[in-house]
Amino acid sequence: MARTTSPPSEELAEKIIDIDVSEEMRGSFLEYAYSVIYQRALPDARDGMKPVQRRILYQMNEMGLRPDRAHVKCARVVGEVMGKLHPHGDSAIYDALVRLSQSFAMRVPLVDGHGNFGSLGGDDAPAAMRYTEARLNPAARLMVSSIEEDVVGFQPNYDGQETEPEVLPAAFPNLLVNGASGIAVGMATNMAPHNLGEVVAAARHLITHPEATLDELMEFVPGPDLPTGGTIVGLDGVRDAYAKGRGTFRTRATVSIEKVTPRRTGLIVTELPYNVGPEKVLGRIKDLVQSKKLQGISDLKDLTDRNQGLRLVIELKNGFNPEAVLEELYRLTPMEESFGINNVALVDGQPQTLGLRELLSVYVGHRLDVVRRRCEHRRAKREERLHLVAGLLVALLNIDEVIALIRDSEDSGQARRRLMTTFELSDTQARYILDTPLRRLTKYDRLELETERDQLNTEIAELTAILESDSKLRRLVSRELGEVAKEYATPRRTVLKESSGLTRSAAVPLEVGDDPCHVLLSSTGMLGRSAGATLPRMFDGPRARHDATTSVVPATVRGEVAVVTDLGRLIRLPVLELPELPAESADAPPLASGSPVTEFVELAEDEHAVSLATLTGDESGLVVGTRQGIVKRVAPDYPQNKDDFEVINLKDGDRLVGATQLVTGEEDLVFITSEAQLLRFAAGGVRPQGRPAGGVTGVRLSEGARALWFGAVTAPEDSVVVTVAGSSTALPGTQAGAAKLTPLDAFPVKGRATGGVRCHRFLKGEDVLLFGWMGRAPARASRADGGPVRLPDADPRRDGSGEALPRPISAVGTGQTDTGR
Repeated sequence: MARTTSPPSEELAEKIIDIDVSEEMRGSFLEYAYSVIYQRALPDARDGMKPVQRRILYQMNEMGLRPDRAHVKCARVVGEVMGKLHPHGDSAIYDALVRLSQSFAMRVPLVDGHGNFGSLGGDDAPAAMRYTEARLNPAARLMVSSIEEDVVGFQPNYDGQETEPEVLPAAFPNLLVNGASGIAVGMATNMAPHNLGEVVAAARHLITHPEATLDELMEFVPGPDLPTGGTIVGLDGVRDAYAKGRGTFRTRATVSIEKVTPRRTGLIVTELPYNVGPEKVLGRIKDLVQSKKLQGISDLKDLTDRNQGLRLVIELKNGFNPEAVLEELYRLTPMEESFGINNVALVDGQPQTLGLRELLSVYVGHRLDVVRRRCEHRRAKREERLHLVAGLLVALLNIDEVIALIRDSEDSGQARRRLMTTFELSDTQARYILDTPLRRLTKYDRLELETERDQLNTEIAELTAILESDSKLRRLVSRELGEVAKEYATPRRTVLKESSGLTRSAAVPLEVGDDPCHVLLSSTGMLGRSAGATLPRMFDGPRARHDATTSVVPATVRGEVAVVTDLGRLIRLPVLELPELPAESADAPPLASGSPVTEFVELAEDEHAVSLATLTGDESGLVVGTRQGIVKRVAPDYPQNKDDFEVINLKDGDRLVGATQLVTGEEDLVFITSEAQLLRFAAGGVRPQGRPAGGVTGVRLSEGARALWFGAVTAPEDSVVVTVAGSSTALPGTQAGAAKLTPLDAFPVKGRATGGVRCHRFLKGEDVLLFGWMGRAPARASRADGGPVRLPDADPRRDGSGEALPRPISAVGTGQTDTGR
């Protein structure tokens, strides 16, 4: 059946109030706005705390969660705070607790967290509060120190059953040190963290010099000190913020340029801007690379771990200037971010925008008030104790009368009144005497009480002097701040730069130009390219590893050269991938900063690089010589679609012993054989052949002999021949042998396919050449590990005998990088 509604009674109708909806909305909104401003979003300028943060620290202190105690579940802390002090949801409390523990968000963390409390930039959310644990950090004890000594006011909690502090004592300037951020209704705050030592120094200066100017204070606080480090570029915005409370500055990541592989250069990011996480940076870079808005990046790696901290590796493509790519990253990614300072905080319950001087003044005033109240509280407590001690001393001086009086009294009330009347004691003193056990009324206790009375009088006098002297009070506050800084201050993390930090200009293109250079190969297989068309100058320091150069060819940075191996292979090699050698090398040989050839080309287990060659199509071409005395000039018809091909058809068991790039085609070629013969003949006598050809006879060898070395003469008047004689019966590599240096001019030019002339006279026990080499002086010998070996002085006799070496040599090269090409 249908329900009928009776009309409202006349009594109820009289209680209906007509209101204006717009007025009600306005009033309700204002009430909500005030609540957000005062109870949630804005920090107090005195302790730098929002209500929820203040309640967390206060309640954790009440729970006894000191740094020397064990961690407890965060859920327990959140429950205590929510149940007793904070009338809002648990998520807001836990979020605030998490931030108080994050070392990348707080310059001086106040909570010691145990577990997953999130990551930089919020890339990873913290674990649920049922999993994490927390306790107070030592610095947090400074925020609540002396709170039990009536140093701050207390107010009722939300239901009136508990009390909470209106503000914390704050023994250090927390608002400036840790910063703050919050969004209220119609206003917001965003304050940057600073270095504790610098802020304390400024506060102490302001205590001593209340009229200090902003410039004087900025000598102590030059700029923010962000927890994540980085670099602040441009300080004009910082000064504006310190003067007016609002300003903007830019922060940059800390990046170094390093070799990540022998072929590739990388940008190593070790610090990011404040509140920027690595995943945000990597995601942005990937998007830019995929959309082709950012060039030059080949790979991204996040190698961050607990041991080395943040480490992002941005690998660059060959041919791109690292500085130019870095500038593009600053421009297009969060590796450079702006930070807007808006110093809004509550002062006497009112939101105000404060500069650096005002923030320090409010804190100093608060700290002076806290220490004054603490001194008053301690003086009152000592005066109360002195009053009791004085009464007890009166009882001790009249102990017999006191005992008789108490014994004759009918009850404690009568005994108390009679004590007050007889000895002129106060009610408190009389009660204390009655409560004191007889064992305390001995002669020894009297001495203790007299000592305590004197000590109390001294302390009361000191506290009174502090309370009656503003200068002594200020000195005490300054001394306490100094002690805090001494214990908790840490070095600055953020670098400050006056300039805007712009590094790229039109003169620095994004890609490396195709400039002329030279490619060098050392006797130990180290490769590198010169920084320009000029070769690195000769190393003129003490002998060092890798200082003997065996091959130098001209090239361009974006061009190619080739590595010729002893198996007759020619392998293409991009010049851009080679490490750039220093232009000046007074303290080390140029190729000491090179890289092994095996990092760039793949060689067989028993294959070795013998020389470098150009791929320019020069008619002079490449000339090679083999162990069996074969010589071949290779026609430069190299295939363009292959990176690896043979330049000679070797016979079984044969190998290349040398290869050189002819410049004019008029050079002389030189063979050195194991039977101590040297053949020098004109290169014009060898006609070019195609790659499949096997070459022609270069030097005639006796049975069992072999060619040790082959090359071309580029500067006969400056060249020397190095030969090392030894015994054929000794194990390879075990004998040092006897070495001889002979000027090349001592050897005449002969015809191709002849036996040459003798270059080394064997002594007793010598029947074979162990080593042979010819090149521009000075000749430099090295061991297998690249270490130097001293060679004897030159001997003008071409058939002279050698001088014993101190140790075996593995290779010989020239100390000159200028080859005349």
